[in-house]
Amino acid sequence: MVEATEPRLRAVAAVPLAEPLCRLIEELEPRVQVVRDHSLVHPMRGPADWSGDPDHVRTPEQQRAFEEMVDSADALFGIPDVDPQALARTVRANPRLRWVMTTAAGGGAQIKAAGLDRAELDRIVFTTSAGVHGAPLAEFAVFGVLAGAKDLPRLQADQRERRWPERFTMRQIDEMTVLVVGLGGIGAECARAFHALGARVWGTTRTGTPVAGVDRLIPLDELVEAVAHVDAIVVTLPGTEQTHHLIGADVLAAVRPGAILASVGRGTVIDESALLQALDEGRISFAAMDVFEVEPLPAASALWSHPRVLISPHTAALSTKEEERIARRFAADATRLLDGSPLHAVVDTVEFY
Repeated sequence: MVEATEPRLRAVAAVPLAEPLCRLIEELEPRVQVVRDHSLVHPMRGPADWSGDPDHVRTPEQQRAFEEMVDSADALFGIPDVDPQALARTVRANPRLRWVMTTAAGGGAQIKAAGLDRAELDRIVFTTSAGVHGAPLAEFAVFGVLAGAKDLPRLQADQRERRWPERFTMRQIDEMTVLVVGLGGIGAECARAFHALGARVWGTTRTGTPVAGVDRLIPLDELVEAVAHVDAIVVTLPGTEQTHHLIGADVLAAVRPGAILASVGRGTVIDESALLQALDEGRISFAAMDVFEVEPLPAASALWSHPRVLISPHTAALSTKEEERIARRFAADATRLLDGSPLHAVVDTVEFY
């Protein structure tokens, strides 16, 4: 008979997490106690709506109870209310806090916004859900490149006009070179997907570490030269000071005319004004965008009406299994934390990615 294991990690669900998933974490790692009170978190309006309904308001008593709950944690599943200031408050109120996992893949920006000092950043391990969303985002990237390769805007226009044109050629992925800008969790999945479809895959790197499915590694300082030789560019980078407008006028001026662009990282990586100019000049033939510099995308943005732009409202990563995947990641990293092993997707608290 196996004796029950005494919980050793008090993990508080600081965002809405369904009861079956709370139990799943405890089943996967019995040394974890998931502390939750579903009446104290803002209810979800849809799948993976971690911040919850903004119209839901706690009473003062409920707010005190919520803060007491999160302040009792060794670890937090999610930033409280997905609010950086609430994170800062509990970090300072709770010296026992050891680990925070953000539900967002780009949670480094939320950690940065909390304004924590160096001692606080060093005391706590911050991780994100990066990599959990890799497969659905890779599928969107493939979808976007295919839409450009098969000239979806032309097909749609002909269909609207009930026009049967002369036959025209379409591009094939297995005849293309695809450059993946950023070979982290999402980028590695994109590389795998395009490689499986027969593309020649290039990928940017800062470390030179080989990645499965990547035929050529491109140092970031050679990006401008590289884009002149590829048929499609897939941008997967996080939003940091170093990546801000990395895909800017210089890169977009150097692309091979007719290149396709898919963006599934963070919107700030691409200079949208420069992108619009490249689209108008035909240097970029099609752009599939899931992320934008400002979200929601302002109604005045010319991207909305551009005939060669496909807009997805930052929803490509969302799936019915997202919440479960993130819960499983939390359980796996709880095991690593308790066993003294490195965690997944640890936030660099200098560059915050």
